[in-house]
Amino acid sequence: QVQLAESGGGLVQPGGSLRLSCAASGSIFSIYDMGWYRQAPGEQRELVAVIPSGGSTNYGVSVKGRFNISRDNAKNTVYLQMNSLKPEDTAVYYCNAATRLSDGTAYKYWGQGAQVTVSS
Repeated sequence: QVQLAESGGGLVQPGGSLRLSCAASGSIFSIYDMGWYRQAPGEQRELVAVIPSGGSTNYGVSVKGRFNISRDNAKNTVYLQMNSLKPEDTAVYYCNAATRLSDGTAYKYWGQGAQVTVSS
């Protein structure tokens, strides 16, 4: 069992920055990937960024070059630094952690979501 606690959402003007944090607790040893997804009203949930335990990263096309994902394994925490924010970045941002269950299968846990609003 893994619990994910998100923080750092809020209201920011276009061009501004925010940093989201997600701290994992519980069966930490089973986590191998952590990442962020987002969902805007009326839209599908989309990948923002993912970072495996090995450190390589993948970004969604719409955020590449503006967002940066990082991971502190000692604190079991993943971060999302968001720069040059645009109104279209407005969404609920969900942290996720991929784990392996006792039978070896993969399972994703999800945070509760953090609202990010980019507006003048």
